[in-house]
This record gives sequence, structure tokens and C-alpha cells, in this order.
Amino acid sequence: MKVRHKARAILFDGSRLVFLRRGWPGCLPYCTAVGGSVESEDADLEAALRREVMEEIGATIGPVTEVFTLTEPGGTTTVVQHYFLADVLDMDLGRRHGPEIDDPDTGVHEPVRVAPDIPAVSALNLQPAEFARFVLDHVTAWDAR
Repeated sequence: MKVRHKARAILFDGSRLVFLRRGWPGCLPYCTAVGGSVESEDADLEAALRREVMEEIGATIGPVTEVFTLTEPGGTTTVVQHYFLADVLDMDLGRRHGPEIDDPDTGVHEPVRVAPDIPAVSALNLQPAEFARFVLDHVTAWDAR
């Protein structure tokens, strides 16, 4: 059985949460955490996270704290998603790069900022469902940070 790791960020940009909106023509858009697969050239999960955040939203982030892990068993590959909390230090969409951004067939990849409260987060169609439940269970505490 192969195991593939992903590093994802629950981001704060000032007083707003930042997620990634994904969508394709004819499909219902959804939001998810910024991030993606750990590559062989990444030194560790944090290095992968920082690379993915730059690729997808052109942002640098401050210190990170792992807050949630989601394991998705599969037939031949198990995916382990590591979710981290971090603050955005700066963001410039002009710095985005990588296969998801360069290939128009990968659909929409755009950051979306929302208030850290249950109604705003509930409206996002956050995926996967386990991640959405985690965020909704903790967003009120994060709002007080």
C-alpha cells in the first residue's frame, strides 16, 4: 500500500480566513484549503506547504501549526492530508505558478476571503466534508485569536 501525503493551510489574512475556490464548467464550485501533494524535492511537510501556498495564491506565510490530519484510505494508495494554521504575511496573485495555474483545463483556482464565523464558512461548500466539519467546530475559537 502506498501512502501519499498532502500539506494544506487554513490561512488567516488579517481578520479573514482564506480558502481556495475550485470549479469547472458545468460543476458546482467548492472551496478547500490551499495546498497539495508533498513532492520528492520537498524537505518536509512544512516546505511542501510553503511551496504550495506560493504556487496557488502567491503568498508567503508565517509560522505554522498542524491542527488536523485526515486519512483517506484507497484501494492502492492512502492519502494523508495534514492541515496547518498559518497567517498570510503577504500575497500577490501575480506570483502564482505551477501546473494548476498554468493549465486552463485544471479549472478555477482563486482565493476567497471570508469572516471567521459559522454562517460565512457554511456558505462556502468546503470540501472534503470532514475538513468542513473540523473548520465549523473550531472557527468560533479562531475568531477570538
